[in-house]
Amino acid sequence: MGETEKERVDRELIELLNELRVVLPGVQVLFAFLLLLPFQQTFAQVSVLERDIYFVAFAATAAASIMLIAPSTYHRIRFRDGDKERMLRTSNRMLLAGTALLGCAIATVAFLVADVLFGELVGAMAAGVTGVVVAWVWYGLPLSRKARDDALGRGQEPTGPRVR
Repeated sequence: MGETEKERVDRELIELLNELRVVLPGVQVLFAFLLLLPFQQTFAQVSVLERDIYFVAFAATAAASIMLIAPSTYHRIRFRDGDKERMLRTSNRMLLAGTALLGCAIATVAFLVADVLFGELVGAMAAGVTGVVVAWVWYGLPLSRKARDDALGRGQEPTGPRVR
């Protein structure tokens, strides 16, 4: 017997909150690293470009933290209001926005580290490769699979497990 609409929404909300538990520690570690960096003695020696890239990474990480923590707060405030479907949709958007910001932060940190170690050209290449890999693995791959399934008429999976 398939799950009811309420059971589906409950399950999807639990899945979303579990996904947040996976991504948040990484964001927190990156944010902590970026918070400490300007207080190192050698940080005063960075170039204007490195300082600007650092700030982009810092701002993106701060924004990612905000977006990735927001679903938990949203849930706590609205959890007894009978609005789980909207809560799930809103939280899903926040999670996707947060991971996009995190991807930006990771790419800019890759630039910063590679630039300090090897120069601007390698920094730009590191940021570009990192950005492309993040975009493909996090978004391109699942979206291409979704487009293929939609084109084949598979669309939404029926409730319950499916074995292929």
